[in-house]
Amino acid sequence: MRFQRCIVQNRVFRQPVRERPSVNLPAAGSSVLETVGRRGALSYEFERAGPRTILTRSSCTSPWHHFPPSYLDDSGCAYTWLVNPSGGLVGGDHVSVEAQLHAGTHVLMTSPSANRVYRSLSEPAVQEVHLSVGPAARLEWLPEVTIPFAGSRVRQSIHVDLAPGATAVVWDAIASGRVAMRERWAFAAVENEICIRTPLGGSVVERYCLVPGRLPESVGLVRSWDYVASLFVIGDAVDADVWKRLDVVLAAILEQRPGLVLGAVSTPAAPGLVVKFVARSAPDLTETLEAIWAAVREDLWNLPAPNLRRY
Repeated sequence: MRFQRCIVQNRVFRQPVRERPSVNLPAAGSSVLETVGRRGALSYEFERAGPRTILTRSSCTSPWHHFPPSYLDDSGCAYTWLVNPSGGLVGGDHVSVEAQLHAGTHVLMTSPSANRVYRSLSEPAVQEVHLSVGPAARLEWLPEVTIPFAGSRVRQSIHVDLAPGATAVVWDAIASGRVAMRERWAFAAVENEICIRTPLGGSVVERYCLVPGRLPESVGLVRSWDYVASLFVIGDAVDADVWKRLDVVLAAILEQRPGLVLGAVSTPAAPGLVVKFVARSAPDLTETLEAIWAAVREDLWNLPAPNLRRY
């Protein structure tokens, strides 16, 4: 045991020194430190408990931050916010979201702010989403818009697996850039894939790669617009008559803003509808989404759409 001298009021004492346990910290520049905050994973598991959907398991690593679900109405839906406090993604980041919805659950997943992607010199930022929707479960995936900054590179994939009787509402939107700063279609590359697999083995797939600088034709006629959006409503638990009625309602909503919103509704090779549209401004995008989402909730489940921005 080691001792040290200790002087108190001109008197000298010898007292033992407590040995600090050795801690093996990773060296600066090691792969462990380099991935902190850059390889984040967020995982959820939901089950039905009486009239409510409850969160039974969760885990997250930086930059994701976990918040428990909220209950904004008496429907039992678990409203879940996906929070990344870092402010966005940079080249080399690799983040993922995984959720398992068990039978009879109802989960809405959204984000409190836009998903910003910053300039990258080489590597893309990668975001992967895997969602499993159990029998008779309902999933609503409604994140905020992705904003790719000038020079940014991003690769995103959203994969949804539906069990018999499950329904998924999947929303995805991208901005042309920082529109308020007159930065439009200046990002390096955006790769996006959405795949919704049905119980019978079929799939609804949307896949694109935008490279405005090197391949201007990849943007095409969309270049004159500032926002591009897709909404998928897929599920075999809905009657054919409901899909037909909803098709008419959604088409009418898209026609309410001539010159500001341009879009159409189509029927995929699976039970459901797909809405694609472009918008001139963020308010046009948001108001159109809110109207479409409210119509979907009303026709499918006889539920109102809460104002998520108030919470």
